[in-house]
Amino acid sequence: MTAAAPRRRPLVAVVGRPNVGKSTLVNRIVGRREAIVEEHPGVTRDRKFLDAEWAGRDFTIVDTGGWLAGGDALDRQVSDQSERAIRDADVVMLVVDTSVGITDEDAQVAALLRRRPEPTLVVANKVDGNSRDADAWGFARLGLGDPYPVSAIHGRGTGDLLDALVDRLPPEADQTPPDDDGDDTPSVAIVGRPNVGKSTLFNRLIGDERSVVHDLPGTTRDSIDTVVSTAEGNIRFVDTAGMRRRTKEAEGAEYYSLVRALQSLDRARCALLVIDASEGITRQDQRLAERVDAAGGPVVLLLNKWDLLDAEGRAAVTAEVADRLGFLAYAPVLKVSARTGLGVHKLLPALGEAMTASKKRVPTGELNRVLASAQSAHPSPGGRILYATQGATDPPTFTLFATKMIPGPYLRYLERRLREHFEFGPTPLVFRVRRRSS
Repeated sequence: MTAAAPRRRPLVAVVGRPNVGKSTLVNRIVGRREAIVEEHPGVTRDRKFLDAEWAGRDFTIVDTGGWLAGGDALDRQVSDQSERAIRDADVVMLVVDTSVGITDEDAQVAALLRRRPEPTLVVANKVDGNSRDADAWGFARLGLGDPYPVSAIHGRGTGDLLDALVDRLPPEADQTPPDDDGDDTPSVAIVGRPNVGKSTLFNRLIGDERSVVHDLPGTTRDSIDTVVSTAEGNIRFVDTAGMRRRTKEAEGAEYYSLVRALQSLDRARCALLVIDASEGITRQDQRLAERVDAAGGPVVLLLNKWDLLDAEGRAAVTAEVADRLGFLAYAPVLKVSARTGLGVHKLLPALGEAMTASKKRVPTGELNRVLASAQSAHPSPGGRILYATQGATDPPTFTLFATKMIPGPYLRYLERRLREHFEFGPTPLVFRVRRRSS
């Protein structure tokens, strides 16, 4: 399993110390609010890759976390992500804060950039009016050429900056054609509450340290995705922020992180629900499982940190899954350790089976014979089903035409009968009841 080669667009890294406006600039360049922005440092931690275009030239822009010379272990990991982006980039934009001037971190990042042969643009941000133009030129002392005065938040000067960027991109002849199949790649969202091991699992799946992993809950703030080439075909894995509370209870960066995670879940073909087996099934796990189930796609349950449990603990967690997550009974349950790799090899076959099952379609005649047999064996306490059709797949969706509304428990009985007869496998089934006169 290897990370698939991305479309060969030029790579532009946006780097700099914390809180200079890197994410605001990225949002301005791509033309939409993709990167999370807040008024305190440390919001961006992972590398986020986004497609952009200017003057007919396509390129990929990479938003990075703030680079710091010192700091704690998490700060060092975030800085390492920035340095990896610098090494991979065709062009680097070094963003600095004109309202502050040159800092020690600015000078140290500039020293790193002067050692590389690829071009660098110094972006003097927060030049919100003509009075700050003169301050911007002080950054010429960094030794990376003339700075480009801009206001990322207002858009001032960004056109001239992008013109200069396009001039420094590699020639188009040096790039391979785009991959036309990219948009058809199935997306798998890795979801779970904070600190259950989602980013560790993501990095193991893609074979690269793309996501920052730390024992501080809430390390991932945005959804990070990578296409991986597998025996099941190309799969886009999406690492999402940990969900610790309801959207209406979250604030600031946590709110936007939660919104992005939910958007990634709703767009995904399949979800990996990661649970910390060493803590058992919590109320937060239950709420999140309900949200995952409501998204309508197939689900694979991962009991992570399985290697930390003894025999008694494993039996207890298995019982909790059956008791508290019974509404996901169709979902396969894998016991894994993202840290050591235990059981992770079972993940791709389970995903392939789940996505295949979600596309299954059954003959209308046979569907109605099975439903008639089920009603004969156990008549409904409500309405009688006259006719049924399968209207859609992803997931399999059935429309039942009935004399009255069908009670929920009876629909679950019908679901069991259809699963047994057609061997649907690990995918949810959706029923829509329409009332018709007999």
